[in-house]
Amino acid sequence: MKQAKVLSGEETKRVLSVIAQDRHADRNRMAFQFSLLAGLRACEIASLTIGDVMDSTGKPKSEIYLAQSMTKGKKGRTIMVGDKLQKEVARFIALHDSRESSRPLIASQKSNKPFSANTLVQLFRKIYADAGIDGASSHSGRRSFITTLAEKGVGVRVLQHLAGHSSLATTQRYIDVNDAMLKKAVNLMG
Repeated sequence: MKQAKVLSGEETKRVLSVIAQDRHADRNRMAFQFSLLAGLRACEIASLTIGDVMDSTGKPKSEIYLAQSMTKGKKGRTIMVGDKLQKEVARFIALHDSRESSRPLIASQKSNKPFSANTLVQLFRKIYADAGIDGASSHSGRRSFITTLAEKGVGVRVLQHLAGHSSLATTQRYIDVNDAMLKKAVNLMG
């Protein structure tokens, strides 16, 4: 089974540059950042509301609860939101000046209705194609999130929890072993 491409740092910059040129740049950047910085699936991103990501005082949440209806495995889970993603959320909300908690985070500009998971998958496909990245899909941000954390030494059990996988074997398949990781490993022998 062919897996989604893991994005390099250069490819991530290229994607962000392509997104910045789009007329819906803020929305598309927010969707991409939830994929890359939190490892969320397209269906999870599509189901987020303003109330899911912002607290009652208007600040980005450091933890987001995904109800079972929002997840692939139909098991609710809590997502930890890092500082970088919290800044992205604050920036996005400030630009759109929307505090209505039931409003979709990623919404159609025409109807203000939430994107479907399939529409978001198609959006990611277009963004990656426009950036000239072969083999990338809506899962590329998710695989990049997991692989980057693995490269930085985060344990596979922590990665499993962050990804919301019930099986450790599934998480291990997401990690793209690369030359930098192999070199780091052998250099641990001093």
